[in-house]
Amino acid sequence: MKKRKSISAPELISEDTADFTILVRPRTFSEFTGQDKVKENLKVFIESSKRLKEPLDHVLFTGPPGLGKTTLAHIISRELDTEIITTSGPVIEKPGDLAGMLTRLKKNQILFIDEIHRIPKVVEEFLYSAMEEYKLDILIDQGPAARSIPLKLEKFTLVGATTRQGLLSSPILDRFGITCHLDYYNINDLINIVKRSARLMKIKITDDGALEIAKRSRATPRISNRLLRRTRDFAIVKGNGTIDKEISEYALEALGVDNHGLDKIDKKILETIIVKHNGGPVGLTTIAASISEDPGTVEDVYEPFLLVEGFIKRTPKGREATELAYKHLKIFKKGKDKTESLFD
Repeated sequence: MKKRKSISAPELISEDTADFTILVRPRTFSEFTGQDKVKENLKVFIESSKRLKEPLDHVLFTGPPGLGKTTLAHIISRELDTEIITTSGPVIEKPGDLAGMLTRLKKNQILFIDEIHRIPKVVEEFLYSAMEEYKLDILIDQGPAARSIPLKLEKFTLVGATTRQGLLSSPILDRFGITCHLDYYNINDLINIVKRSARLMKIKITDDGALEIAKRSRATPRISNRLLRRTRDFAIVKGNGTIDKEISEYALEALGVDNHGLDKIDKKILETIIVKHNGGPVGLTTIAASISEDPGTVEDVYEPFLLVEGFIKRTPKGREATELAYKHLKIFKKGKDKTESLFD
């Protein structure tokens, strides 16, 4: 009986049998592609803490979403051979929520707080003594009988991740001994990430296919992996199971992702600035209201990439579209003489 060339259903990685995020997430620094300077520094700090037999200093990861902040936190945990407790800023609503987690931490354990800038101010202040002196000041009773009792904590490492470092106050920023900023990825690193994920998914991919996905991934590994999954679906249904350039282009065009990595929301933002506001300047809240998105989402998720790629620019009066945005969308711009001309 001939062996089938097409990929059968049991060979596909399904969400029922394996979690995709866990499957492709790097487990060691050697598996983690990109951010070389950050990795090298972290290796030094981790090795030093091991030799000194001290807990690793508190670490803050900053940068746009999808660049590997959570992954690096888990790698630190494995390198230190200790457990990691994960939570996120919006979950911690009051000091008691944080106190419950801190008091359960064992020696040298890691507490990872994603989106740490979204912790309420009163909870953030609760962290000061915990991070600096490894203690909590618990308030007993109320009114004239109220008194503060210090509660000793085990020495731990707090790892925070934020997409908006500017929203963190100076007191908490000062208590992070290690601050690592993650940058957008270059095309070669993204190609390697796509190929690695394809191997783990047991799907064939050509060099041209990987390049096409990488080019449209907004310089972000999380997006490259998401596009890879969707391109795989098209390769199975519309192709022969192999992701090549042709099927990649077909799939990504079907998904509304152009050759610069811009999706329909990116284009709506640019069209809002150009068409509705004559190229700007226009405020962030106005843009967000026009496209029915949250201003924080526009600022954190979409705007950084548009800025980096040169499609928009920030001015004291608001956001403005650049000549590149006009060219990319093939929109005519009114010149000073009120005639319409297309940029060459």
